[in-house]
Amino acid sequence: MIRKLLISIVCIAVLLGSAGMLWVWQGLKTLEQPVVLQEPVLFDVPEGASFGRVARQLEAEGFVGDSLWLRIHGRLNPGDARVKAGEYEFTSGMSARDILDKMVAGEIKHWSIQFIEGWTFRDMRQALANSERLTRETTDWSDEDIMAAVGAEGEHPEGRFFPDTYAFTSSETDLSLLRRAFQRMETVLAAEWENRAEGLPYDSPYEALIMASIVERETGAPHERGEVAGVFVRRLEKGMRLQTDPTVIYGMGDRYVGRITRKDLQRHTPYNTYRIDGLPPTPIALPGQDAIHAALNPEEGDSLYFVARGDGTHKFSRTLSEHQQAVREFQLNRRSDYRSSPAPVVDGDNQ
Repeated sequence: MIRKLLISIVCIAVLLGSAGMLWVWQGLKTLEQPVVLQEPVLFDVPEGASFGRVARQLEAEGFVGDSLWLRIHGRLNPGDARVKAGEYEFTSGMSARDILDKMVAGEIKHWSIQFIEGWTFRDMRQALANSERLTRETTDWSDEDIMAAVGAEGEHPEGRFFPDTYAFTSSETDLSLLRRAFQRMETVLAAEWENRAEGLPYDSPYEALIMASIVERETGAPHERGEVAGVFVRRLEKGMRLQTDPTVIYGMGDRYVGRITRKDLQRHTPYNTYRIDGLPPTPIALPGQDAIHAALNPEEGDSLYFVARGDGTHKFSRTLSEHQQAVREFQLNRRSDYRSSPAPVVDGDNQ
C-alpha cells in the first residue's frame, strides 16, 4: 500500500515537473516573438540600472508581454543579464531576445553632426546649438571659454577645428565634440606639416593653416586647390599682396550682405589682403585636409592671378595683362548662369 502511494506521489511530481517545465519553456519561447512597431523607438537604460528594473521597463513600454520571462531568462543565463547603460533604438520585427542581445553588446544609438569645409567657427557653433540630440554645455560660453576648455587658452578659434562628420551618443556634450574636432585638426595639421614641400614661405604650421583656410574659401573645385595655393605662395614669395576676396568678406563681418564694393576693398581691416601685406592674422574658415595638403604642397607653375569663370572654376594667368583680359571676359560680361561653385555632380554625367 505504501509502495503504491509513493509511486503515485512520484508520478504526480513528475507530471507537475513536466507541466512546470513545459510552462517555463513556453514562456521563454515568447521572448522569440517579434515586436510590431510603427516606427523605430528609442529606449534608455539608465546608468546603474538593475536587470530586473530594465526588464520591467521593457514590459511597461510594450516590448515584452511579461517581464517575468525575461527575468527568468536572466537568471538562467547570467551573461545575458549584463546590459549596458545607454540609449538604444529598437525597430519593428525585433524580438525580446534581439533587444536583449543589443543591450548586452552595448550597441548604443549613435547620432551624427557634420561640420562643413569652409564654414566659420560661428557656423560650427550654430550647428551644435541646433543639434537636438546633443547635450549642450557651451551655449552661453564665449569663444574664449571654449578655447580654454579645449586646451588652447588665449588662442583664436577660427580654423582650429577639423570639418568632418562626427558620430556621438546622447550622453555626449557639445564640448566633447569640440574637443574631438580640435584634436583632430591638431593631428591632421601636424602630419601634413611633417610632409610639406621644401622652401615654403611659412614660419609655422599655423601660417599654413591660415593659407589653407583661404584656399578652402577660394575654390569649390577640388582639382584647383593645388593651383590656387601655388598662386598665393608665389605672390607671398614675390612680396605681392594676396588680394583675395574671401579675406575681405571675413574682415567685414556682419557688414557683408552678399557683395563687396570698391569702398569695402579700400577699407583697412586686419583681413583685407588688398590693403595688408602677407597673410591675415588668423584663418578665415575651417579648412579640410585637402586644402591643408594643397597649402603645404602647392602646385608648381608661373601663374600669379586667377579669376572665376562663373562655372565654379577659375582662369589662371601669368601676367597682369592676361588677367585683365580674363576679368573682361568672365567678370564684366558675366554668363547668365554664373555660379561661384561647381554644379552638383549628377549620376551618369561624364563632364
